[in-house]
Amino acid sequence: MIENPPILQEADLFHAYRTLSKGENGEIALLVEKINEHYDYWSEVKYKIIPPSITHKDLWTYVKASRMQNRMTIWPTYGISLSITNAMQRICHELDMRFAGVWGNQLVIPEENKQQYLLSSLMEEAISSSQMEGASTTRKVAKDMLRKKMTPKDSSQQMIYNNYQTIQFITENKDKPFSEEMLLRIHQLMTEGTLEQAEDAGRFRSNNHVVVENGITHEIVHTPPSYQEIPQFITHLRDFFNEEKPLVFIHPIIRGIIVHFMLAYVHPFVDGNGRTARALFYWYMLKQGYNLTEYLSISRIIARSKKSYEKAYLYVEADQHDLGYFVSYHLHVLEQAFNELQQYIKRKTDLQKQASQFLRLGDINPRQAEIIRLFHDNPHEVITVKDMQAKFSITPTTAKSDITGLVKRGILEEIALNKVKRGYIKGAAFDKLTENRKGDIR
Repeated sequence: MIENPPILQEADLFHAYRTLSKGENGEIALLVEKINEHYDYWSEVKYKIIPPSITHKDLWTYVKASRMQNRMTIWPTYGISLSITNAMQRICHELDMRFAGVWGNQLVIPEENKQQYLLSSLMEEAISSSQMEGASTTRKVAKDMLRKKMTPKDSSQQMIYNNYQTIQFITENKDKPFSEEMLLRIHQLMTEGTLEQAEDAGRFRSNNHVVVENGITHEIVHTPPSYQEIPQFITHLRDFFNEEKPLVFIHPIIRGIIVHFMLAYVHPFVDGNGRTARALFYWYMLKQGYNLTEYLSISRIIARSKKSYEKAYLYVEADQHDLGYFVSYHLHVLEQAFNELQQYIKRKTDLQKQASQFLRLGDINPRQAEIIRLFHDNPHEVITVKDMQAKFSITPTTAKSDITGLVKRGILEEIALNKVKRGYIKGAAFDKLTENRKGDIR
């Protein structure tokens, strides 16, 4: 249950606003700035250590006054507004530098591995976004299904498969303008074969039976606007999404977050609103030129902090439809996603350096070196041609050629997995041929 913040008087807000504007109390101003770093809600502010001269309600008054200084109305129909804080502007600037500055202009992702990294991140995004909505399968099973292009075996796998296909569709159509048809197509791709009523895929809801409940208590936490408002909402969303020269500038990353929130807030579909909303954010970021978004596993971060994600929605409604809570949360998610991408690339680069030691065996290409490293680290591994085709994004012929070359040298050995399928394990000559490299491998 979300505790509502205290009701404040206009006179008190005006006094606090004037005090902050004139810089009359530096101690309080610093405390307010720290609170706005993560856009803390009242339930956190009321436990802050405060100067003896004020109460926690006084502090909340100063916080609200500071947020009023840069407030803009975002969605008049629903009274949704946003206050841009210093922290939000700082994070947007840092993200711009990462997206389009040093990160965008230099090969942070090694060119030869870009496709492999891209497929991995797309799979992570599809799996995490689906698991947030109830998909219950392991990452290994899900990745095997996607890599090997297997038919989904249950509704959870179908949800993940749909999400993966949707992200690929968006990537291929990222430069298209938003339209009702595109939105319905995205929802159809996202939900096909997963809804109670199959005809609801790619169709707006036609009643007011949809509510958002707490997953544990089943308490209703959000009642979306009437289905009769959906056509007008879609028109406004289209204009907001496609707007190129707005009268009031809002940073593109923040605009993408607003798109995400608004679709989830209105809940225009019977089900799949969360997945579709996250897909729209992904689309908007790509459309605005933030191409490294493809390599970020944003939903994985959100899934790990799902309670905070849900609270960000609730805080907006509880505090006069102040969108700052949702925007701040997502900016910090993007920061973390970038940090994890950087760590991921470093980890993969380190593994490649280890694999490169095996190039000294001679007549070994980088993919074969990576296969040898795989068996060096996991001696009981079993691989197939299809596994390597998916892992390296290569043709079956190339994968077979790589493996055959290692079999001929005794590094790998072929075994029968069934009457048709063949697998490959560590060969008899593996240890002898690679033992000279062990001193180099950590």
